[in-house]
Amino acid sequence: MNLRLAKINDIDQLIKMRWDFTLEDDRSGRMKDCDYTSFYDECRDFLLSAIKSEQWYIWIAEVEGTIVSHIYIKLVQKVPRPGRVTKPFAFMTNVYTVKEYRGIGIGSKLILRINKWVDEMKFAFVIVWPSEQGVNFYKKNGYNQCIEAMEYISNIE
Repeated sequence: MNLRLAKINDIDQLIKMRWDFTLEDDRSGRMKDCDYTSFYDECRDFLLSAIKSEQWYIWIAEVEGTIVSHIYIKLVQKVPRPGRVTKPFAFMTNVYTVKEYRGIGIGSKLILRINKWVDEMKFAFVIVWPSEQGVNFYKKNGYNQCIEAMEYISNIE
């Protein structure tokens, strides 16, 4: 297994995984009406920009050339404060492992590699909003629950 940052030539696999991830989680049935081609174009544009940027980092676990797990990291710059060096924090999202590869430690190996990278880069912290099913996964990999965040959800669709 190879743990690494995604490259441009990984985009097609990442798009398909994002589609599959969303379908797997679609309890409402809304996805059946979605057009893969439109999604593909939008997601490809996003991933091209993300991979070229220094704000998004897409970590993957690869087995024999196939991506089986991924974790997306978005750096968030903090406003500088007097008297201290300001480091960005990392927002972790889109954590997914292909169904056939779950439960054998691949996700944990990937997140532990990311934790090491976060320490090496000296980011302030990592934040993630896990599903109820994901809480134990994060806890066993060094994450602590914090006070619930607040959010405003726009009425615009």
